[in-house]
Amino acid sequence: MAILIAITGGSGSGKSTLAEALIRHLPEGVAALVREDSYYRDAASLPDFDAATFDFDDVSARDHDLLHRHLSALKAGQPVEAPVYSFVTHGREPGGEPVPAADVIVIEGTHLLCTPALVQLFDIRVFVDTPSDIRFIRRLLRDQVERGRTAQSVIDQYLLTVRPGHERLTEPAKVHADFIVADATAAVVLTDPQSVDRLVAPVLTHPLLERWLG
Repeated sequence: MAILIAITGGSGSGKSTLAEALIRHLPEGVAALVREDSYYRDAASLPDFDAATFDFDDVSARDHDLLHRHLSALKAGQPVEAPVYSFVTHGREPGGEPVPAADVIVIEGTHLLCTPALVQLFDIRVFVDTPSDIRFIRRLLRDQVERGRTAQSVIDQYLLTVRPGHERLTEPAKVHADFIVADATAAVVLTDPQSVDRLVAPVLTHPLLERWLG
């Protein structure tokens, strides 16, 4: 049975950085990565979808049923094909992204601890706790560069759904975490190796990872 590690926290908290660092600290080929963002529902399957008003920050925006099936398969040692989601068209692109069977599956996403069936699947649950202003700045920069957004649209979405969704769903769900790691660097771009190592260090002490880290 594979070990499933959930890395969660608010948008821009450093989840992806922590997840990728964790995989780098494990021997090559031991771990594979799954991103919850791949499991946004396809706009084509949603009646009257309007990107300007759709609440991407509610759990219902995610296809957690499909994510649960895929994680259950990975836990059982079976490879899967994750959806490929476009943040430009808000739809799933043809084909999928292969996720190989691995001893450790690292899953990163905002709503991972908000669905009880997923919480029960995870062997290690990590919450990345980062100040809200730093998270917002990171999101503002990222969405303009990577997702083709305007600054005003990012600000509007943050005030309308991102912040309320975090306060209503993501923040309360940290009670399910085994580790709460604090990103106190105040770095807009978390690239300093020592800061990243400090962030991942508590997770590496978990007994389930001892056989690879000694």
